[in-house]
Amino acid sequence: MQLFIDNRCGDPIYEQICAQIKRQIMSGELREDELLPSIRNLAKDLRISVVTTKRAYDELEREGFLYTVAGKGCFVAPKNLELLREEQMRTVEAHLQEALRLGAQCGLSGADVAEMLAIIAGED
Repeated sequence: MQLFIDNRCGDPIYEQICAQIKRQIMSGELREDELLPSIRNLAKDLRISVVTTKRAYDELEREGFLYTVAGKGCFVAPKNLELLREEQMRTVEAHLQEALRLGAQCGLSGADVAEMLAIIAGED
């Protein structure tokens, strides 16, 4: 499992860890029931606080991406495709809301932003 912490990024470190692990789970890079590094080892490897790695793992477990076995560690939870889809939809909605907010700041209407999105979608 490869993780990269960007100290210049505005996102908290635990959120960066969560996002990268989620991405690796959804892409299949991390497989069901795969053992993740221990909280202490991950903290040591990333040179961050154990509290930060614990918070990331706790968040991922709360969201259904990981499960913990006492004395054994944290594992990738079986994929709940509906849960993964909902998570991604929430992320897309948040980005779209931000796009609308930024558009409004420069005088664009919702229709203008929708047209921009349609043009971009057509290019890909």
